Amino acid sequence: MKKNKNLLSRRSFFGTAISALSMPIIVPSSVVTSCAIVQGQTLPNNLLRMGLIGTGRQCFHHNIPGYVRNKRNQVVALCDVDSWRLEECKKKVIQLYQKNASLVKPQSIESYVDYKELLERSDIDAVMISTPDHWHATQAVDAMRSGKHVALEKPIIRTIAEGQELVKVAAETKRTFRVDSEFRSGKGAHQAAELVRNGRLGKIKNVIVAVPQTDVPCPPQSEMQVPKELDYKRWQGSAIQAPYTLNRVHTPHNISNRSGWMRHLYYCDGMITNWGSHLLNGALWALGLDRTFPIEIEGKGNYPNSTSFWNVLLNFEIKYLYANGLEIIYKTDEPYYKIEGELGWIEVTFKGIKAEPESILKEVIKPDEIHFPLRSEKEDFIDSILTGKETLEPALVGHYVTSTCLLGHIAIRTGEKLKWNPEKESFDGNPEAAKYLNKPITSIK
Repeated sequence: MKKNKNLLSRRSFFGTAISALSMPIIVPSSVVTSCAIVQGQTLPNNLLRMGLIGTGRQCFHHNIPGYVRNKRNQVVALCDVDSWRLEECKKKVIQLYQKNASLVKPQSIESYVDYKELLERSDIDAVMISTPDHWHATQAVDAMRSGKHVALEKPIIRTIAEGQELVKVAAETKRTFRVDSEFRSGKGAHQAAELVRNGRLGKIKNVIVAVPQTDVPCPPQSEMQVPKELDYKRWQGSAIQAPYTLNRVHTPHNISNRSGWMRHLYYCDGMITNWGSHLLNGALWALGLDRTFPIEIEGKGNYPNSTSFWNVLLNFEIKYLYANGLEIIYKTDEPYYKIEGELGWIEVTFKGIKAEPESILKEVIKPDEIHFPLRSEKEDFIDSILTGKETLEPALVGHYVTSTCLLGHIAIRTGEKLKWNPEKESFDGNPEAAKYLNKPITSIK
């Protein structure tokens, strides 16, 4: 790999790292032009410049290491409405670059409160969005329209209309899009997808998908003073405006605890989309149903009582019927999915894969059969930007998978068996369900 003349040498970096990384970067227009990405073409030195939007738990523990350590990528900007988290993540990025002499270091790392200011930088090629769920679709659309390639934390949407918009904008802008779910990068899910797609189970008879039952109620919460480091107005964005309290947002000066917003319907749908974007995703991928919709959906579930502050579903069970006659049961339980066919079954968890008969797992996928790349979601995103090839989870797949989770939630909310038109993406004769096509479920009924 050739050295980038616009970057500090590896030797000189260590002597100037802290001062350089704290200074703003001024990029000549000639450099910006030479570094612009056209899909399918490569940058000088194949080096991408990335901004990270949202610096919470997922960013700190997973996305920063994943992208900083990739030698084809350079993290040059961070954005968050919590200044303490922003500073902690900036420190971590600097430390990772200092510790690894093989990495090409950026001249500076800028910090932003307003993500739109980060998007205005023409020297940034791609963004990783790790904000709360209610911001995902808005920020991803803005990023693609600003010319950025987008990796977006799951679940990528809160409404089916948002999914439709993501698909439309990704196609119009020709930007690379990747759902940042690592599940398809697991060896078990990968092997299951290749085995099922290539007919090793024969005709599929039964499918069960389960996600963990970990959401809990919370007593009513009192209004609190907003921490000085948090721009709470920006954090809320277009969500329902509500007084600040700790369990609505995240623990101050903590970057590891599970955030309270993940259990509140103003901001997310709970485990039904959160882990559904992993496990239901994996099952639909293996079945070849991740680019289509079910035709009927019915479900039941339990919310906390009406006084609970946290109010996402505590448990649920949903039945999806597909046009090919296959039924999929999606429920809360221990996390796994099991696909049973005429020739045996496969069960996948985050820990691995098992099958009956066990000989299924020894089956060799031949060169002329269906193969999927086995690489991390970060590698997949970067590879796709540089080659122009579709990611393993593009906007279309993210829309179908997450919207299928949302269809289940809508069925539970209405209490009816819903008929869905996959071509028109609309409910047949159910105005109550149709209300939730373009607005999220935000309260207990």
